[in-house]
Amino acid sequence: MKKILTIAGSDSCGGAGIQADLKAMSAQGVYGMSVITAITAQNTKGVFAVQEIENDIIRKQIEVIYEDIEVDAVKIGMLSSTEIIETIAQTLEKVNAKNIIIDPVMVSKSGYYLLKESAIEALKKFLKIGTLVTPNIPEAEILSGMKIETEKDMIDSAFVIKKLGVKNVLIKGGHRNDSCTDILLTENGEIVKFLGERFETKNTHGTGCTLSSTIASYIGKGMSIEDSVKQGKNYITKAIENSFSIGEGVGPVGHFIELYKKAGVDYE
Repeated sequence: MKKILTIAGSDSCGGAGIQADLKAMSAQGVYGMSVITAITAQNTKGVFAVQEIENDIIRKQIEVIYEDIEVDAVKIGMLSSTEIIETIAQTLEKVNAKNIIIDPVMVSKSGYYLLKESAIEALKKFLKIGTLVTPNIPEAEILSGMKIETEKDMIDSAFVIKKLGVKNVLIKGGHRNDSCTDILLTENGEIVKFLGERFETKNTHGTGCTLSSTIASYIGKGMSIEDSVKQGKNYITKAIENSFSIGEGVGPVGHFIELYKKAGVDYE
């Protein structure tokens, strides 16, 4: 069984962050492990508080895993400060980490800033260790310094972001009104488009975490970037289609929908 590590924040309501990552990884048939960078107090209505984990503990979490276990891929999510970003970069370099997928988490769906503004430049520098970065359109606008409205804008911004040093760039198109096509810019400069299907649902909590974790799982299994993104796109589409409510706000996507159906769970 392949072993995939997620380095991200904890979501107390289980829909995003570490919890979503581990669910998505398990659904792909890989063994998920975690390094927690921050603890969030959140529910379906929003994020209400964040407590960063001390740098030494973050570093040690990574080191002890690599001392004992072969890590086939790494998914990186919430990195709230410059200090945390630099600690993780130095430690991953020290352990010679491979197959690094970066989901540049910046703002929660409820509008809470999960990345300090002072850490944006550090995040841009951090991208050079990445095999793939997976920004949505608002994140890509910050990373590229461009306004993105059209598919051409998405492609242009991908080239700008790639110049930061990351090998491959996936711009997610879900924030566009006229299309939800994702754009992949590969290491060799090829553009690959992944057509999307839009569903009428408010329950999209954890979509970015779930997609990037699924992609990391398949890259860890040895699939190409393009095929891994395709698998990720297929999985998140089905998960959104089968999302459900658990509270008054934005509910989670259906990570284990087939298991729920087999167990006879009424999740709707």
